[in-house]
Amino acid sequence: MLLNYNPPMTPYLSIVYQDDDLLIVNKPSGLLTVPGKDPKHADCLIARINRVFPTAKIVHRLDMATSGIICLAMHKEAHRNLSIQFQDRKTAKRYIARVFGKLEQETGSVDLPLICDWPNRPKQMVDHDNGKPSLTYFKVLEHEQNATRVELTPITGRSHQLRVHMLSLGHPILGDKLYAHPEAFAMSPRLQLHAEMLTLAHPASGETLIFEAAPEF
Repeated sequence: MLLNYNPPMTPYLSIVYQDDDLLIVNKPSGLLTVPGKDPKHADCLIARINRVFPTAKIVHRLDMATSGIICLAMHKEAHRNLSIQFQDRKTAKRYIARVFGKLEQETGSVDLPLICDWPNRPKQMVDHDNGKPSLTYFKVLEHEQNATRVELTPITGRSHQLRVHMLSLGHPILGDKLYAHPEAFAMSPRLQLHAEMLTLAHPASGETLIFEAAPEF
C-alpha cells in the first residue's frame, strides 16, 4: 500500500530515444511504472507516455523508487521481440547505487536465491530452499565518507534483487525505505539506485543499441 503517493511533475516525461518501433525513457524516482489499484495511483510512467504515444507498451519495469532507463515497444510485434530479449537475458543492464558504509571488496558477485516475503510484501528475502536463482555483479567506483558508490550488473531480473543483494553484504542502498536501517535511510531523501545503461537489439533491424542516462545523485 502506497501512502502519500506524490509523483514528481518535473520532468514530466524524459525521452532518451524514439523511433517507429522503440521508445526509451528516463524514469524519475518516485513515479510508478504502471498504475496501482487505487485511483490515486493512476499517474504513472505508462499513463504519461500513452498521452503522447497511445500504442506504446511497457516491456519491463523499474521499482517506483528506482530511477533510470526503461524500454517500451511502439507496437505488438516490437513488444513480442523485446519481451523475448528480456526473458532470454539477451539484454544487458547496468545500475549505479550509493550504499551505506565502506564496501571493502572492490569487485565480486552476490548469488543468493530470492522469494517474496509474503507477510511483509512487497519485500523480498533470501530463501535457499524455495527462492529463484538471483545473480548480481558489483564493482566499487568510489569510496565516500560513510558511503560507497558502486556499479551493479544484474544477470537475473528478480524483484528488488539489487536492494536485497546489497543488504546481504551489510551495505544497504541509501534512502531505501524497505531495506535500509534508520541511519542509511536518513542519508538520502530518495533511493540511491539508478538504471544507468541498457543494451538491446533493435526489434526491427537487429542492430545492437546502447542507451545511457547518468544518475542525478
